Amino acid sequence: MNLPLDFDKVCIQPMLYDVWAARSIEVSVLRIDRLHPVISGNKWFKLKYHLIDAADKGFGTIASFGGAYSNHLAATAFACKEAGLKSVGIIRGERDAHLSHTLQQAEDDGMQLIFVSRNDFKDTEHIKVQFSKPDWYWVNTGGYSILGAKGAAEIFNWIDDSYTHILCATGSGTMMAGLIKAAKLHQTIIGINSMKNKTLLDDVTFLLTADEVQKKYVLLHDYHFGGFAKHPPSLIDFMKKVWQEHQLPTDIVYTAKLLFAAFDLIEKNFFQSNSKLMIIHSGGLQGNLSLASNTLPF
Repeated sequence: MNLPLDFDKVCIQPMLYDVWAARSIEVSVLRIDRLHPVISGNKWFKLKYHLIDAADKGFGTIASFGGAYSNHLAATAFACKEAGLKSVGIIRGERDAHLSHTLQQAEDDGMQLIFVSRNDFKDTEHIKVQFSKPDWYWVNTGGYSILGAKGAAEIFNWIDDSYTHILCATGSGTMMAGLIKAAKLHQTIIGINSMKNKTLLDDVTFLLTADEVQKKYVLLHDYHFGGFAKHPPSLIDFMKKVWQEHQLPTDIVYTAKLLFAAFDLIEKNFFQSNSKLMIIHSGGLQGNLSLASNTLPF
């Protein structure tokens, strides 16, 4: 499948602070966000095998779910356009007079948008029955499935055995499950929950085999800053600091909270000396477009 992805731009960016070095804590960020402006970060990996499976089975349309600022839907629309497939997005909530930048981009890339009430959106299986057509191939929110986790496992292609801890933001739990699948037995996967969803770990383990469930991983629930996409001034200030010190763009939904958690955990001595951390920058800055102009310096 020939999509305009630039794997040469993916890099590992060190984050250096003297206080961390003094404790022999090494921290790097895997910049898979640089892969593509729209199919950014983990989005491609979670979509990859769904697109291949749909094409192999002769489906002509990819249908999926998301909200007004869904990076997943924006990536799905663009990827389908490039792959010669049609796309449909089931959107949580009523259609506003003006579409969000994310949904406008998805629509411009050919995605048919179908809006359903927030209550109806909770029952995705009913939605599939209600709207499905014979050539529609359904992808769950965030690419959640075994195929999504299989693709996410390939993020480990840039992570060698020397890393002791791999940290990621979690929404659907698909990427975290994929990272667990690929991790070595001595490595610990740490997920930072971006929402008030205490059952998310069950979603992660559902995608794992009996052997994979025995690996080292933990999902932390204390860094959502009030809930999904909530962004108090303290988080905005942190995002500015990260940009000023590292020229690293983050988003209010996932990566800022992930970086904040990493900094806080190091400060609280969560990691032993000689730990080597890899933080996954999962891309997707779409959510920042909901902020007032000039809120962020990037």
